[in-house]
Amino acid sequence: MTEELPDRAAPPATACGFVALIGAPNVGKSTLVNALVGSKVTIVSRKVQTTRALIRGIVVENNAQIILVDTPGIFAPKRRLDRAMVSTAWSGAHDADLVCVLLDAREGLNEEADAIFARLVDVTHPKILVLNKVDLVPREKLLALAKAANDRLAFAQTFMISARSGDGVDDLRRTLASMVPPGPFHYPEDQMSDAPIRHLAAEITREKIFQKLHQELPYSSTVETESWTERKDKSVRIEQTIFVERESQRKIVLGKAGATIKSIGADARKEIAELIEQPVHLFLFVKVRENWGEDPERYREMGLEFPTE
Repeated sequence: MTEELPDRAAPPATACGFVALIGAPNVGKSTLVNALVGSKVTIVSRKVQTTRALIRGIVVENNAQIILVDTPGIFAPKRRLDRAMVSTAWSGAHDADLVCVLLDAREGLNEEADAIFARLVDVTHPKILVLNKVDLVPREKLLALAKAANDRLAFAQTFMISARSGDGVDDLRRTLASMVPPGPFHYPEDQMSDAPIRHLAAEITREKIFQKLHQELPYSSTVETESWTERKDKSVRIEQTIFVERESQRKIVLGKAGATIKSIGADARKEIAELIEQPVHLFLFVKVRENWGEDPERYREMGLEFPTE
């Protein structure tokens, strides 16, 4: 007589999908990615157009894995780099399973938002409207904006949030988890981003440059992690190069007697150490690389397609 084994409960079904965040520059996409993930995975700056490549934040909510595609802000492109960033943003929207359309509640349906809405008509995936920075706007204005936006496009749902304070973010996370399609996880459960750690470290340094220099340095600057050495004492030695296009820009980054670069390095080192949970020795170098914005290899390093036009 054979003994019957008790039925084992079937593992819960999983779901996994890509969610693209679309919006004009400075609507708060990067801040929202970091709020949803619960950790810093993408650069946040008061300067617009700081996100260049599709950096993905990865969130596990219940039995669903949400892969957030933080696209560059969509704007009227002027330079080759601008065109590459805008092209990347729209490819992210078309390739995702869901699209979150972010509006700055203070700006409303302005010219930039209007142009984005016009192109979103061609995106067939479910679209979610996210009104951000709602803590800065009267409720009556929010309700009118939500109605006007839904009259323009068919949104599956509308959320009113403050990515900075976290208000409304949990509800949005739960809804995204319920909407991604069934399927296995694409990434390990404890992974928060698919960007290599060397890239994230370079992004942190680039953010600190923006914070220190504001309007003094144009967007024609980039940071590359040249070496990453694990030392016997469990610390990490990191060498990064900041590339600018002109000698005058190099002097701005260095500052008087090297004061600016030292300050940038101190802030970046502290944050990188928190990210990797190891002591960090960070060495920064500033080099002039003329017309790097016309070099296809630089675009590939940033995860962008090089526009031929």
